[in-house]
Amino acid sequence: MKNKKIITIVIFILVLLISIAIGNLSNRDKNENTNFKILTSFYPIYIMTTNITDGASGVDVSNMAEHITGCIHDYTLTVADLRKFEDADVFIQNGKELESFTDKIIDLYPNVKIMESGENVDNLIEDEDEINAHIWLSIDNYVSQINSIVSNLSKLNPENKEIYEKNGTQYIEKLNKLKEEYDKIINIKSKKAICLNDSLEYLLNDMQIDVTSIETNHEESVLSAEKLRNIVNKMKDEKIKVIFIDQDDSTKTAQVLSEETGAKVYTLNSAMNGDGTKDDYLRVMEENLKILSNVKF
Repeated sequence: MKNKKIITIVIFILVLLISIAIGNLSNRDKNENTNFKILTSFYPIYIMTTNITDGASGVDVSNMAEHITGCIHDYTLTVADLRKFEDADVFIQNGKELESFTDKIIDLYPNVKIMESGENVDNLIEDEDEINAHIWLSIDNYVSQINSIVSNLSKLNPENKEIYEKNGTQYIEKLNKLKEEYDKIINIKSKKAICLNDSLEYLLNDMQIDVTSIETNHEESVLSAEKLRNIVNKMKDEKIKVIFIDQDDSTKTAQVLSEETGAKVYTLNSAMNGDGTKDDYLRVMEENLKILSNVKF
């Protein structure tokens, strides 16, 4: 009789534990289904957003393009990319015509809110009415993008407004300190350079460098003989002794120009890919600062 009673108690406890486990699973599934899901277009926007949303409750941030992807100006959406929009509540993009596929997303996923981080950026570089969309390499522009994301996320997901604003403020404080270091190395003397990657123009513009930007295929960076000759002549006439390229660029054209003119090649980082850590943009811009501090014009 005593054993039977013990067995009954054990069975009751097991049933209770199973019920609790099932309830926990049900609640977890419910929470997962009610998560605020954010999808970012590519790496720089992903880094901004992960800094802003750090510690926010029920928020999931994922990136559409792989972290190793460079500029997405001519990016072609894959089936895998499109699937990421199925559960997304909001899609945060750079804007300024960088994401050429946005209209397709609006047509296919009308319920996904499109957020443009660069909506309030007016410090724009334009060439023949075409906007240079690589706005994040200006720290001031980057701060503007953060403020836009914080403001819009606070409206769409007000339960996390306080954490968004707190994170945004703390991140901007770090960026402003870095900007102060950049301002210290600005030299008002005439500084001229050749730039073989337009993504670097905003950074160089902030440094008050007079840049001649040469449009190239960044992967090959091979120019025609006539164009090379014209650039070499310009560099010699204007005594330009500095060439800037991005870390992912081919060095072929830069090497040719360097050999012909004696100019030095400096490699910067456009912050378009990385390891996904929150401080990656700060790290990249600190490295760029060290390089720019030692440029001999």
